[in-house]
Amino acid sequence: MRRVIIHAGFHKTGTTSLQQTLRANRAALRPEIRLVLRPGMTALCECARAYSRSREDYDLGLVKYEAAMLVERLAEEEATTIVISSEDLSGHMPGRHGLHGYGAAPHLMRALAVAFKAAAPDDELSFFFTTRSAAPWLRSCYGQHLRASRMVWDEADYVKRLKSSAEHGKIIDLIRKEVIEHSVIDAALEDYADQSLGMAEALLDHLEFSKERRATFGTAAPRNAALSADMLAELLTLNRSDLDDTALRKAKRALIEGAA
Repeated sequence: MRRVIIHAGFHKTGTTSLQQTLRANRAALRPEIRLVLRPGMTALCECARAYSRSREDYDLGLVKYEAAMLVERLAEEEATTIVISSEDLSGHMPGRHGLHGYGAAPHLMRALAVAFKAAAPDDELSFFFTTRSAAPWLRSCYGQHLRASRMVWDEADYVKRLKSSAEHGKIIDLIRKEVIEHSVIDAALEDYADQSLGMAEALLDHLEFSKERRATFGTAAPRNAALSADMLAELLTLNRSDLDDTALRKAKRALIEGAA
């Protein structure tokens, strides 16, 4: 029986580090483990994000369609375990497009479960989520919004407005109710932050990957490092300026690259 593990988030919980570590060590995962990241399922991720905004049945139908297409592309895969990883499968990060949480995620996981089981009924499907304590998670999300969007709230206002979105446990409980026939595993960033492979260790634990094989892994270059308080303040000032979008992007890029 082939195993399929869907790692669908959440944003800012060590997901990029996990994905980059697994990508950098794809050869060590072979032959039994096949890794599918966002570039290998762009349409599916975009449909999931679209549904998180619209909550329309049509967009959820597209999620099911693209999921079935992904299963079809993996049909001839010889690996006994497929790991599918992208936080975008849970929709947009809270704070984008007026979203105040992961309310779409339970419906998205149900849609993925239905599509995968219909297309490959003999596969053993499970879901894996990475989580993070509320305060550092909100702070990290806020920094990402300042960097990537025209966020104009200060941090205190952001935390006040988005506080409920940090309740990852509640969302996972709702997901479990939607995919009751499948296993749902979660792992906290704080429990793995000091381990050599970071959050990748959590997924490797779930895969029952031996310590001997992990010892051959190299670590990926760090990504999405936290920005300093001064940098966040400068980004907020730029977001509140009258620069047009193109000029704003250039100014942010110059600011961040200059601090690197």
